[in-house]
Amino acid sequence: MSKTAQAMVDLYIEAEIDVLAGKTTVINGRQFTAENLQEIRAGRPAGVGAPRTARTTQGCRQTPRTRLRELLLMNKLDSVIGFFAPEAALRRVQARRALEIAAAYEAARPSRLRKNPGDNRSGDLVIEGSVETLRGQARHLEQNHDFAFGILTTLTNNIVGPRGIDVEFQPKTWDGDIHEGLASQMNEAHKEWARRPECTRQFSWGKSQRLLCNTWLRDGETLLRHLQGTVPGLKHRTNVPYTIECLEPDFLPVDFNDPSKRIVQGIEKSAWGEAKAFWLYDEHPGASLNWRMKRRRHTAENIEHLKFVRRLHQTRGVSIFAAVMNRLTDIKDYEENERVAAKIASAMVGFIQKGSPEDYSQNEVDDEGNRTLDIRAGAIYDDLRPGESVGTIQSNRPSGLLTPFLETMHRMAAAGTMASFSSISKNYNGTYSAQRQELVEQWTNYETLSLEFCEEIVEPVTRRWVQMGLLADAFQVPADVDPATLMHVDFITPVMPWINPAHEASADETLLENVLVSPQQTIRRRGKKPDDVIKQTAAWQRKLEENGITTPDKRAAVPVQETESEKE
Repeated sequence: MSKTAQAMVDLYIEAEIDVLAGKTTVINGRQFTAENLQEIRAGRPAGVGAPRTARTTQGCRQTPRTRLRELLLMNKLDSVIGFFAPEAALRRVQARRALEIAAAYEAARPSRLRKNPGDNRSGDLVIEGSVETLRGQARHLEQNHDFAFGILTTLTNNIVGPRGIDVEFQPKTWDGDIHEGLASQMNEAHKEWARRPECTRQFSWGKSQRLLCNTWLRDGETLLRHLQGTVPGLKHRTNVPYTIECLEPDFLPVDFNDPSKRIVQGIEKSAWGEAKAFWLYDEHPGASLNWRMKRRRHTAENIEHLKFVRRLHQTRGVSIFAAVMNRLTDIKDYEENERVAAKIASAMVGFIQKGSPEDYSQNEVDDEGNRTLDIRAGAIYDDLRPGESVGTIQSNRPSGLLTPFLETMHRMAAAGTMASFSSISKNYNGTYSAQRQELVEQWTNYETLSLEFCEEIVEPVTRRWVQMGLLADAFQVPADVDPATLMHVDFITPVMPWINPAHEASADETLLENVLVSPQQTIRRRGKKPDDVIKQTAAWQRKLEENGITTPDKRAAVPVQETESEKE
């Protein structure tokens, strides 16, 4: 084959590859698109001479690009076919190329309408330059946007509850029974410690949990430091020598990296990625007197790091607002604009439409040359001049589309923050079945976050408190107690609220009657401690007997009737 014929074959191949990829190619000044694919395959597009053969002669010089294309597109069978029937071999290569393009993911191919943005960097590189900015914006939203504040409050209330995640110790004897005496002793000692467990002595354990949870969600991470035994300058409040220190993520510098020591974003790691130490500032870097900031190394065994992550091997956490931050900012701006527009519209504005110029005179004006009108509430103004009329500026604010638009935006924000739409928007419209379905599906999100908080914060603190209590003889362990069961604890997390108390109570009663649950489980699902309920009930019964009051017999259960809204 001549060099000119080979160049034409190469031109056809490149043209077909381009049009199959959605591009436009030019041959001899004419544009070819996917619509001209059959012309290109026919080998005789208008204005271009077709080659008589596609076989390369022995002495033909090939460029590296042509040779590479042949190796990629042609297999051995194609080469054999190409020797005897070049056009048939070319059609085989073209068909295979078209099949490869058709089999690819459509979403992976960028187009004029879709740029297909992507980021395949590691989780640490993605957040390294963004985590502090996102943290600051999230704090700004909490401080200045009521809707963002409500989202955080709703999440915190359903993750840790109003009193925090409580604990109930259940040490067991060698026979497997709960040792009531030791359990009561440990519960009372822990209740006393929980009154002021943190180093500043400002917050209870429940309040500390709420602050830690709020920080975790808003900033993306939070830290807790264990202070045990003898600590310089610190006096433990109870006979259990254990105190905690709650820290914001600002104490852990994001920009502190040292590859020689395997320090990544302030955390020193092992070769396997396990945290060995945390390099923390002695003072908050945002304080006014931070010019003497100093980093100090703290071993990982004394630090609990709770972080909100969505990537494996991600060192630092990202705010839960990260995915919806722009939406929340837009909602805030939109609401403010609508509020200002409605405020302006509420101030009635009138105007006088004048007649012809010759009917207007400047006799009734004030010292500054302005016309004076005596307008008061209920007044009748009959001093219009010939050709004048009074009009008012009509306003359509607030917009009738405000409510449905905000409702849609609130739904999207709820989906992006794992919160309940009804709770954060205060929109409780709908039937009982719809509300129940939303609550059941949403409660999985709350339980997931609550379990993570319990595993990363509450359980390590409880375990450390038991260890230090044993060392300090804060509670005596009888000989008939299995020491391995001292950490058998029931963590009482927030429970799913009742929508219809009659339905829920009837269901619990049925489960108890059929021995499908225990009374203790039912009580704990309501967020109470079984021992406290029994003690309070016994005390109440004694008071009733002392005062000669008898309780009425249990009445037969009345079948619950569905309302019209529940039937829908």
